[in-house]
Amino acid sequence: MFRGILFALAAGLMWGLVFIGPLLLPDYPAALQAFGRYVAFGLIALPLAWMDRRTLAQFSRADWLEAAKLGLVGNILYYLFLASAIARAGGPLPTMLIGTLPVVIAVTSNLRDARRDGRLPWLKLLPSLALIAAGIGCVNQAELAHLRADPDADFSRYALGGLLTIGAVACWTWYPLRNADWLRHHPDRSPRAWATAQGVATLPLALLGYLGWWLWSATAAAEPFPMPLGPRPGVFLGLMFAIGLFASWLGTICWNEASQRLPTALVGQLIVFETLSALAYALLLRGTLPPPLTGIGVVLLVAGVLWALRVRPEPLAADAHPA
Repeated sequence: MFRGILFALAAGLMWGLVFIGPLLLPDYPAALQAFGRYVAFGLIALPLAWMDRRTLAQFSRADWLEAAKLGLVGNILYYLFLASAIARAGGPLPTMLIGTLPVVIAVTSNLRDARRDGRLPWLKLLPSLALIAAGIGCVNQAELAHLRADPDADFSRYALGGLLTIGAVACWTWYPLRNADWLRHHPDRSPRAWATAQGVATLPLALLGYLGWWLWSATAAAEPFPMPLGPRPGVFLGLMFAIGLFASWLGTICWNEASQRLPTALVGQLIVFETLSALAYALLLRGTLPPPLTGIGVVLLVAGVLWALRVRPEPLAADAHPA
């Protein structure tokens, strides 16, 4: 349990980095950042795949198809939604909306995985979910107050960013549950090799997306974007490979290790570490201390996670069979 929590914490710290990419590259389209990140992830995974080639050779065609599905939904589509949202709404608002993932995943997992993991009693789980939801509400309220103080704020643009974030939430509700299913069904497989397999399977999809966006920009866009690497190629390449290494590969490895050690409903709540990390990074870039309401929200989020870790799954009663 303790090692699983540490792995989830490490994944959250590294995944928080993906929220600052669009803030550091505001002049780059969200689609280019999404495809660029996973091209970098795939290229990083290739030499790692060579090192794990004997393990990867044991994967079946169905395993590779599953890795491609996870890569498409949990990587490319998720980050496409998220980067688009951050470009329109800034960092904190999408970060806090993504912060609803612990609640969404815990509820979804408790409905679908009770027979496998045991059921987390709703009455015992409810206080932790309420604390997490209250914490997210406090931080969201503080961010809305910040927006109201900005005379140039475009609330329709922020609202669109919020809607796009909901798409990211949907993608990342599906991803950890489906990923945990595969890991639980293959306890003898290496979580590191599975993370590498997802990177390799994602590479051709990301390359097709990158080339497709390049073609669209050159032929259909009113003002073609300077391709292939944009106006700041050094910054773009460095950031894409840094995020690809730390957030995509190492973060996925840590998450896979946590998923093999902890019940899915509890792992889902530990995504709150990503929310806290992303919020801290965004506030550092903004150069401001968190307002009191944000601080209260952070305390509530942490309290909710700690409360949830005290809840233990209860096995379901065996089905009765007629004599």
